[in-house]
Amino acid sequence: MTQTQYPRARKRFGQNFLHDEGIIEAIVEAISPAKGQHLVEIGPGRGALTKPLLSRCDWLDVIELDRDLIPLLRKQLNDEQLSIHEADALRFDYRSLQKDGESLRVIGNLPYNITTPLLFHLLGQGDCIEDMCFMLQREVVERICAQPGNKQYGRLSIMMQHQCQAELLFTVPPEAFEPAPKVESAIIYLQPLKQRVGGEVDLDVMGKLVTTAFSQRRKTIANTLKNMITTEVFEQVGIDPTQRPETVSVASFVALTRAYIQKQQT
Repeated sequence: MTQTQYPRARKRFGQNFLHDEGIIEAIVEAISPAKGQHLVEIGPGRGALTKPLLSRCDWLDVIELDRDLIPLLRKQLNDEQLSIHEADALRFDYRSLQKDGESLRVIGNLPYNITTPLLFHLLGQGDCIEDMCFMLQREVVERICAQPGNKQYGRLSIMMQHQCQAELLFTVPPEAFEPAPKVESAIIYLQPLKQRVGGEVDLDVMGKLVTTAFSQRRKTIANTLKNMITTEVFEQVGIDPTQRPETVSVASFVALTRAYIQKQQT
């Protein structure tokens, strides 16, 4: 049998194809798929993860934007348990894949150029997702998982940790890909929370408040938010106005947002 000839990686799609068998096996073991589970793979590329996943789960949906890859994937991965969707993962309705109210397990090697908006798009449909396991740029994974007091702690850390549990599993070197990216990658495990850290809050308002708070990291939180939050409100939620934003916990930012909204309504 002749080897399938795939098209070259496209820079506009942010494609870097995984080929290291040891890394592929480690990722599959981290996902630990099992019979009875419904998996969704974003950006299957040349099918490096798709093939081993198919052998271990009951149903696999894959979402691929590159129309040149799709017929080759269909030819190589002809399987009754596989459904290929030619679609943009950033606009895809993941709830449409649910069968009988089951939860989805979402995995993939995500293009670095769409990572953040795609993660928030998925969390916006978190009620249908059991967990997620992704390959991302290592720096992004470290920012997502960073704790208060860490220099990498910021908007992404707060908005993600409010909505899900996050864990860096292991790092992946550039040579595991073709073409090799200029940065290290890492595998992250994410599990949407049924009860969000600090409770429910308007995410749009919280996002604006957190973005403003971190606009000048070296300044105190009272200084960066002086046009939004009064000293009275800081004291109300137990935040020291002289703190730097990077030392304020996720729950405290949620409480601050809620107090800000209430103040606006009075």
